[in-house]
Amino acid sequence: LVHVSETGDKVFTVRCGGCRFMTAENVREICEIADKYCGGSVRFTTRNNIEFMVDTQDKLDAMKKDLQGRKHVSGSYKFPIGGTGAGLTNIVHTQGYIHCHTPATDASSMVKAVLDDLFEYFQGMTFPAQVRISMACCLNMCGAVHCSDIALLGYHRKPPIVDNAVLDNVCEIPLVIAACPTGAISPAKTEDGKKSVKIKEERCMFCGNCYT
Repeated sequence: LVHVSETGDKVFTVRCGGCRFMTAENVREICEIADKYCGGSVRFTTRNNIEFMVDTQDKLDAMKKDLQGRKHVSGSYKFPIGGTGAGLTNIVHTQGYIHCHTPATDASSMVKAVLDDLFEYFQGMTFPAQVRISMACCLNMCGAVHCSDIALLGYHRKPPIVDNAVLDNVCEIPLVIAACPTGAISPAKTEDGKKSVKIKEERCMFCGNCYT
């Protein structure tokens, strides 16, 4: 990307695909690149892209060559350049199994598999317009799939199972009932008088809120 001011000054931006979960080593390498070429400045987009900004063509050429030469042991790019114009931008996704209690599927592994297949479109500009793909692990959709062009959505297919042997010890029953967005959970009692809940299965939307 190049931005030109009214005075003719230019700023060049190199956008690289980043990942949602970064190691400290990866962050240090990003900072090293920013210190070397960008005066210590770097920015991240809402879709986990990394943007390095320079003010001369010479810095731009040197930085692009440097970025393209940084690879993982497997041979894949550490900082793939792309995601601009009429192409595929980076896939944004939810937290998956690493940090979340509600996912119906994992996020990072699925996104990696999808973007591996679509990588040529990330680096090219062959679409009619920019395409945004998002992936959410459950129906709570914190991955903003509802405002992307293509949504990948994992969802639970069975209502929760009530285990009366442990329910009263591990759950705050009023909160469990209140957590259900469709009112599918109501209070109940077991045969021996213990507090429990019952599920109206036809109203369950499989969001997972009740057990998190």
